[in-house]
Amino acid sequence: MAVPKKKTTRARRGKRRAHIKLAKLALVSCPHCKKPILPHRVCSYCGWYKGKEIIEIKIKKGKKKEKGKKTKKKKE
Repeated sequence: MAVPKKKTTRARRGKRRAHIKLAKLALVSCPHCKKPILPHRVCSYCGWYKGKEIIEIKIKKGKKKEKGKKTKKKKE
């Protein structure tokens, strides 16, 4: 098994890894709901693609905020 004779410097390691990076997502706006989506895919917000409703999206109900929440006090 081959063993390196010398330590690889940070500069040499960095040059080798220079092309390994994250790419920016190419987002487009949905023509129906104007939300950002990936191109050539069904919109996950409204379910439309190329002017047709492909999937029916159920509306998620948000959590209701509890107003005037009472806290229990300890008796001393």
